[in-house]
Amino acid sequence: MSHETESRQPEKLERPRVAALDDVLGRPFKVLDDGFVRVVDYMGSDESIVQSARVSYGKGTKLVHEDRGLIRYLMRHRHTTPFEMCEIKFHVRVPMDCWRQWIRHRTANVNEYSTRYSLAIDAAQATAPDEWRLQSKGNRQGSAGFVEARAGEALTHQEAELHRSARRIYEERIAMGVAREQARKDLPLSTYTEAYWKIDLHNLLHFLSLRMEDHSQEEIRMYAHTMGEKIVAHWVPLVWEAFLDYRMNSLFLSSIELEMVRAIASGEADHAVAVARRLNWLETGKTGALKRNRERDELESKLQQLNLSVPWR
Repeated sequence: MSHETESRQPEKLERPRVAALDDVLGRPFKVLDDGFVRVVDYMGSDESIVQSARVSYGKGTKLVHEDRGLIRYLMRHRHTTPFEMCEIKFHVRVPMDCWRQWIRHRTANVNEYSTRYSLAIDAAQATAPDEWRLQSKGNRQGSAGFVEARAGEALTHQEAELHRSARRIYEERIAMGVAREQARKDLPLSTYTEAYWKIDLHNLLHFLSLRMEDHSQEEIRMYAHTMGEKIVAHWVPLVWEAFLDYRMNSLFLSSIELEMVRAIASGEADHAVAVARRLNWLETGKTGALKRNRERDELESKLQQLNLSVPWR
């Protein structure tokens, strides 16, 4: 007796489209004075993440009835692979000093504008008189406060002169036939460059979590907020909601911090102080004031967010 084998054909799949992102595809969002971010192309959506997770976990996800619930579960428990199924390609225009920080994130595919092959972009980021920031005394790589107004006006005037001079010298070298790769060497770091930057959603969220953070440099923070709030939030709104809840607006406690928070919350402040002394967090200087301790400062900030008092202050 012959048995006929029935072949099962996979169902036809349509490419996921996100209308809100299609509406801004190719549209530049302005950043700084002459920079921009725009989407060139994308792959995937919230639904793509859900689809990927259910293929991977099989029957284990059938208890999760809503896509939103599954995405929040994945984000909450740091199951990152499904988020890697989505990719996006940006076209960015950014000052070179900001781009140096950006390119440190080695989890993307990058093709940058070449000033060996083409003339350097005739634009440099300018700083308004009220935008000159002072060096932070507590953070060597950060800023705090602003330069006095009259000094700011002088700095902006000097900056404009420097930009004009650097560009004039660069163009004179080019006119004399100097190789572009050498003529460019004295251009300021404020000169704009452009690049195509393609990255998967998991690594993009990691980039945004670092560069949207308050301690990140303001210029790159402006790019990160633009990418996150004007693009990613519309591309994968369920992911963005979970990202804000579980990454950006959440609070991480180390085991030591958890022990101290429990002690303070239960009225055992003396125990928290004892732990702080054991960790050498309460050493004093010649003036009698507490020596700077970054880990202690970070815990104090978290205690403020939790409306708990700092027992050693």
